[in-house]
Amino acid sequence: MDMPRRLSPLFTLVLTVVLLTGSSHAIPAFSRQYGTSCSTCHVDFPKLNDFGKAFKDAGFKFPKADEDFIKVPAIMLGAPAQKELWPHSIWPGTLPGLPMIGLRFNTFFQVYSRNRNKFAPPDQFNPGIPRTDFQPGLFSIFTAGNFGDGIAFWVDEDFSVGGDNSAGGLGDGYLKFHDIGRLFKLPKDALNLRVGQFEIDLPFSPARSWNLSGWDIYDEANFGAANGLGPGVNNSFAFSSPGQGVELSGGHNYGGYHYSLAVLNQNTSGTSAATCDPANPSCNGAPNVSPAVGIFSDSNFKDLYGRFQYRFNLEKDAASRNDIQAAGATGPRDHTYLQLGTYYFYGRSVQRANLESGTVLTAREPFYRTGADFSFNYRTFNLFGMWMYGRDQSQVLNGAQTALITAPAAHFNGGFLEADYLALPWLMTILRYDRVQSTADFLNTNPLDGNFFLPASATRNRITPGVQFLIHANIKTSFEYQIRPKQAGTDTNGNPVGPLRTNQAVAGLEWVY
Repeated sequence: MDMPRRLSPLFTLVLTVVLLTGSSHAIPAFSRQYGTSCSTCHVDFPKLNDFGKAFKDAGFKFPKADEDFIKVPAIMLGAPAQKELWPHSIWPGTLPGLPMIGLRFNTFFQVYSRNRNKFAPPDQFNPGIPRTDFQPGLFSIFTAGNFGDGIAFWVDEDFSVGGDNSAGGLGDGYLKFHDIGRLFKLPKDALNLRVGQFEIDLPFSPARSWNLSGWDIYDEANFGAANGLGPGVNNSFAFSSPGQGVELSGGHNYGGYHYSLAVLNQNTSGTSAATCDPANPSCNGAPNVSPAVGIFSDSNFKDLYGRFQYRFNLEKDAASRNDIQAAGATGPRDHTYLQLGTYYFYGRSVQRANLESGTVLTAREPFYRTGADFSFNYRTFNLFGMWMYGRDQSQVLNGAQTALITAPAAHFNGGFLEADYLALPWLMTILRYDRVQSTADFLNTNPLDGNFFLPASATRNRITPGVQFLIHANIKTSFEYQIRPKQAGTDTNGNPVGPLRTNQAVAGLEWVY
């Protein structure tokens, strides 16, 4: 495996911009519907406060006395009396009283380190990473709301990413049936059902992150060793991608327990080509062949995901502790709380090798991701983080190219720790540490030709301070500086060449309507 040295710096730049522009999140249509500010539900959009979490848990409704606060009444689809005639009539529902449509746009300015191109100097085929760069980000349209009786909906569509309609497409699109446990006489909000395409119930949402850059661990795929004949695991699955399937959930995100269980389509496709070069010692004298190898999604197998968390609200006053928001001297505020959680994802990768003889060798191997997370909040200070471990079983061809044999499993671990402080209602400071350690990093430390490339190390670390300003409740500007360790390239003899840094300063401006 030598993928990192084959990735051009230009592709790296484009990928960075895409990762900086997550999916749509804030829904200003709710402000129009209820006649209130975005800050009712958001600390610093799209980061939710306790009321925003309760609003989402309730199916995009005020958690108490929703009819008393809504300013644009819903449109009735049938008379309430039809409930008494069911099943001989259609169960009545509602439509939002106004079109629940929102828009989002953002743009960025980036500055890279001066010696960013030392590992691959620009030439006629490689333009290199520019020192400074203006980038249009994401333009998207989204809608969300409810149809009454606890049926919520969400759809967001990215029309353009990077200003040229690249990587656009459906983000989330689902129906969620809230509190269906009442049909089975379960406690309130003990059972919900979500169906469609959606971001799985992660500890912290990468699609709705308030940071300019994503948390690195969510974008981590897993790569294993190939023996020159392939295939080796090459699993492109990452938590930042949405899933398609069904999800059962229950509890609340603003206090007490919360759980989710999901059954999802597999999303592991990621092909590669492996050529056995006789100059490569790992070929062991095998002939020069180019089997088509890779990893494929298995439509006959569904991935499984589960999550459980418990939040301890730590307010001294019992009434305030059990309410949706804590009581402050100047009005409601977020609780002081400690939240602990864990999660587990299980899937299966299909690894194949298509030999020149026409034989197709197939192996189906399990993989999993697991970890833990926490969040501590005191008034306007929030400290949170998560850890993840991933492991993929891997298969390679034997020397005679007659069978697949078990290879060392590919694995990674890492996570992040972040502190957010709301210094003023319109100003939030951020400090974050990301860390990823992967077997793929070690695999790519062996140069097979004279090209310079970024070497692997034990870890990939990043320290990211930042600050965000709300110009208005729906307009935000953000600044972020990503600090990475000093690195060096290597030559054919394994000697360091270089050193270089890929530090990056990013400024962003975004608005929602």
